[in-house]
Amino acid sequence: MAGTDKPSIDKSTTEWKQELSPTQYRVLREHGTERPGSSPLNDEKRDGQFLCAGCGQPLYSSETKYESGSGWPSFWAPLPDAVATSTDYKLAYPRVEVHCARCEGHLGHVFEDGPQPTGLRFCMNGAAMTFVPEEEESESKTT
Repeated sequence: MAGTDKPSIDKSTTEWKQELSPTQYRVLREHGTERPGSSPLNDEKRDGQFLCAGCGQPLYSSETKYESGSGWPSFWAPLPDAVATSTDYKLAYPRVEVHCARCEGHLGHVFEDGPQPTGLRFCMNGAAMTFVPEEEESESKTT
């Protein structure tokens, strides 16, 4: 996909099911939603990056994470070119769905009720992401 220096991911359903947990598969590949308050990433406070659980694409910096009170990890901005959006009509009203720009995995939705400077709330499923603390980021860059 455009916007990343990594090639897009093209895997079969069988390959995705082998690589992801059942919850990750349901969220990322079937556009599911985890229960609010169920992700440990909701309480993650360390410095670092949130990556796509499907392909490892860096999605969000801890610098943009905030407590929205929604029960899901929330951010006011993604990393540059990390996500793509589409319109989701699954409810009675359209919503903006957020996908990984690399593997197109479903991450969550974005709403216009977030804090400044963007006014956006990227409400993400924790099951769709992993977290890499800043210390590990630094170590992987030097090795």
